[in-house]
Amino acid sequence: MNPDTLHWISALLFALALLHTFTAKQFERLSHRFPRHAGVFHLLGEVEVVFGFWAIVLVVVMALVAGGGEALAYAESRNYTEPLFVVVVMVMAASRPVLRTVIAAVNALAARLPVATPLATAWLGLAAVPLMGSLITEPAAMTIAALLLAPQIFRRNIPEAPKYLALGVLFVNVSIGGTLTAYAAPPVLMVAATWGWDSAFMLLNFGWKAALAVLVNATLATYVLRPHLRAAPVPRDHEPADARVPTPVVLVHALLLGGVVLFAHHPVIFLGLFLMFLGFTQAYERHQSPLILKEALLVGFFLAGLVVLGGMQQWWLQPIVESLSPLALFFGALGLTAITDNAALTYLGSLITGMSDQAKYMLMAGAVAGGGLTVIANAPNPAGVALLKHGFADETVSALGLLAGALLPTAMAALALLLL
Repeated sequence: MNPDTLHWISALLFALALLHTFTAKQFERLSHRFPRHAGVFHLLGEVEVVFGFWAIVLVVVMALVAGGGEALAYAESRNYTEPLFVVVVMVMAASRPVLRTVIAAVNALAARLPVATPLATAWLGLAAVPLMGSLITEPAAMTIAALLLAPQIFRRNIPEAPKYLALGVLFVNVSIGGTLTAYAAPPVLMVAATWGWDSAFMLLNFGWKAALAVLVNATLATYVLRPHLRAAPVPRDHEPADARVPTPVVLVHALLLGGVVLFAHHPVIFLGLFLMFLGFTQAYERHQSPLILKEALLVGFFLAGLVVLGGMQQWWLQPIVESLSPLALFFGALGLTAITDNAALTYLGSLITGMSDQAKYMLMAGAVAGGGLTVIANAPNPAGVALLKHGFADETVSALGLLAGALLPTAMAALALLLL
């Protein structure tokens, strides 16, 4: 077999997966048009299914072209730590003890700000929580922010345009909000050890600029949403007093989540902690809400598919990254991030020898600035889509709607990282 044949097939399937991502909403509409086959169309209309589906197609084609042994060897050679981590951290961060604690803290702070409480809550959800991603990791921040904002912003009776702007702001802010440290953002993790970037370096060179852009983006989105937020304030918690979560239960959840974050690169450890978490939630079921296992597993399926499909794209991506000047590299990374995971881009950059410090900065800046343009641009984005899609028309997030909503906040992030 000519190796180039499989490379071209993988590129074609990757392109089809991208096209499928942008047309997923149409499959959802077909499910209503042809109810007899609604199940198939509904499945294909789930954005989280797209890359997992096409990854299976790639492995099957690889088995037919190169043999089953090579296909199996390739699938087993991929690193699935990130998809596994996102599944675990989504479920744990969305648990009632963790979510209630964060919401209580946000509400308490919102009540002290000199604006209407619904506006303050929305602003904190779009600004403070994404910045928390630098401490608790971006997937955890995305999960908490999505669940916090869902009942307030992402509701059916709010027009689609402001919702897509808010979604774009959330995705961009999470992408750049994790750059205050060297361990929380996937694209930073890919190069931190190779390039010698520690948390102090990230804060001084990226973090403060990203924080300014996060605040501007959150303020812009809150301003646009203000008529709807005033008309529909966040509902109060009407659950009885005995439904409150005891402090010891909260502490156990916080410790287990902290352990998972600490050992984010060691699946043997964080999966063990996750199993302990599942056992604890069963033991104290009365203090738990239903775990979001379905949503988390779908997101894991999406990211694992991206790992499989993306692993075959290095042959055309790396030459592009290598050939660009620093400024062109910034805009190239900004654009390429929309069609591939930003962590994959920075990883390719880490393989290039003799890369200048300016080129390294430009690659990272473009990769994180473009992390909100599409569902696949940043690893936490599928988690946000899975948790927020029910608030949009047809219960799906339009890829074009997200792209349009993310353009302005992406421009803000790019200007901050490029000019400051």
